[in-house]
Amino acid sequence: MRTTRSPGREGATRLLSRDDVLYPPIAPRRSGRLALDSLHVMYWEECGNPRGVPLVFLHGGPGGGSSPDHRRYYDPRFYRIIVYDQRGAGQSAPLGSLKDNTTQHLIDDLERLRLHLDVKRWLLFGGSWGSTLALAYAEAHPDEVLGLVLRGIFLCRPLEIRWFLHEMRSFFPDAWRLFAGFIPEGERDDLLAAYYRRLTDPDPAVHMPAAHRWSRYEGSCSTLLPDPELVAHFDEDSVALAIARIEAHYFMHRMFLPGDALLANVGLIRHLPCVIVQGRYDVVCPIRSADDLHQAWPEARYVVVPDAGHSAREPGIARELVAATDYFRELLR
Repeated sequence: MRTTRSPGREGATRLLSRDDVLYPPIAPRRSGRLALDSLHVMYWEECGNPRGVPLVFLHGGPGGGSSPDHRRYYDPRFYRIIVYDQRGAGQSAPLGSLKDNTTQHLIDDLERLRLHLDVKRWLLFGGSWGSTLALAYAEAHPDEVLGLVLRGIFLCRPLEIRWFLHEMRSFFPDAWRLFAGFIPEGERDDLLAAYYRRLTDPDPAVHMPAAHRWSRYEGSCSTLLPDPELVAHFDEDSVALAIARIEAHYFMHRMFLPGDALLANVGLIRHLPCVIVQGRYDVVCPIRSADDLHQAWPEARYVVVPDAGHSAREPGIARELVAATDYFRELLR
């Protein structure tokens, strides 16, 4: 399965829209809420073929939540499509809660959902933090995984966290100035700690302005070309709070994973089929991490999109993600 593909000029997708490449909008066939413990309740939904091959969507962030578009990257005639919101995110409750919210909790939650829905094995589909969680879950439960589709690779290493907080200014100095400038000059030597204090303050007058500034920063840096609609989505109160607070929480705790654990344990899942989709100009999760993953997992199919940044909303990324799930459709028939 060794394939590395970087489309040339003919692969450019700037003139396309997502609707040119995604499957049509689809409504959930059923949905529910699953109690995870005495505090957290998970929202989940299903659409597509109830007897199809199970596929589960893992959203980004952590804290990003799911949206209706996340149902559209897969053939609904073939797949049993499962979408859910991780602890503290989206329609799961309580929104923005950090209590008992760690990577291991999220791995256990995903396994609880699999058993609740009576799924034997499923295909994992995740981007950004969703790629992290997919790798972590697969390495913990390889026998329950059919394969992986990964996008915008994030491996939770200190260098990647440092990049997000400080070094994205190399490409987006204006967005970074607004992000860093929110913090008083005397606290800017540790932006993460300064934001974390504000984001965990119980007073909305303190945590909401910080949440909006953090989330707008991420949204503004997520695409190759400006996407005001995406930035506006990141700026919605519920989205901003969950993304900023939970991301800062995970960053403060080094993602609750040993520094290079995901790469170190790739050997546990190299027998599984995998497609890695990466934007060449991804600034939020730079291509170095995708390349490092592919070097550790040369059997994976690796697709570099030449005219895209980080977001799955970008036409080139969307096209290759659909191609990846179509590839698995043929593989898993």
